[in-house]
Amino acid sequence: MREYHDKFDVTGFNRAQIDLSDRDALRRKLRVENFDVLINAAAFTNVDLCETQHEKAFRINTDAPRILAEICRDKKAKLIHFSTDYVFDGEKREPYRESDPANPISVYGESKREGEKLVLQTHHQHLVVRVSWVFGPDRPSFIDGVIKRARESKNVDAIADKFSTPTYTCDIAEMLPQFFERDVEGGILHFANAGKCSWQEYAQWALDCCASEGIALKAKTVSALKLSGMRNWVARRPVYSVLSTVKFFSLTGNTPRTWHDAVAEYIKRFYSKK
Repeated sequence: MREYHDKFDVTGFNRAQIDLSDRDALRRKLRVENFDVLINAAAFTNVDLCETQHEKAFRINTDAPRILAEICRDKKAKLIHFSTDYVFDGEKREPYRESDPANPISVYGESKREGEKLVLQTHHQHLVVRVSWVFGPDRPSFIDGVIKRARESKNVDAIADKFSTPTYTCDIAEMLPQFFERDVEGGILHFANAGKCSWQEYAQWALDCCASEGIALKAKTVSALKLSGMRNWVARRPVYSVLSTVKFFSLTGNTPRTWHDAVAEYIKRFYSKK
């Protein structure tokens, strides 16, 4: 909303205004709205809770996208639906392409994959954008948790043997309008900032950026944890889920900036004045 309000006639809905788990209310609310593009960035994303709240996960991550896709089809509007790197099992050791078979290993991943299928089956021009390790303003993410802990304690740790790529929400918002038109190719598109890292590397870079901006922290370094040591996790996570952006480059001629640069800008823009 912040990135688009001065460029488009845009209306946003939060979870208090639209409950994705209420199918009838979802239909009533959106069928009276007039729009050309609908962006669905909402989901039930607590990976562990999805394991124990299976019905809720599929109601929000699978059924709701299907309903949104049908509403958009009937209105001759385009749906842009966000999905996740967790549709993959993590067995591959090179970036996943859109054509790679999905094989989710959690209820969350499974519910998101089924949602993808239903969106694409409803209309061929709808677009599914898979992203990974999303961070940005307005909603706390991994990076914000790390900075909060570093402000409060000298001891900060993160997993060192799980790999993907951070994706900056402001970069998503900047690139997305080129896919708004109905005649632009639909299907699946991967988008993430360039490069790859572990959570430990990601966390350490965040602390380094804070130091460069003069942001006071108690912790200076991030200690390594092992994925196998996370005994309190309920759901399995893919060990490697880096997304290839080769298709994005072929469609746009642009390469996303590195995750290092994106994290540095986020901290400078949203933390340096705090």
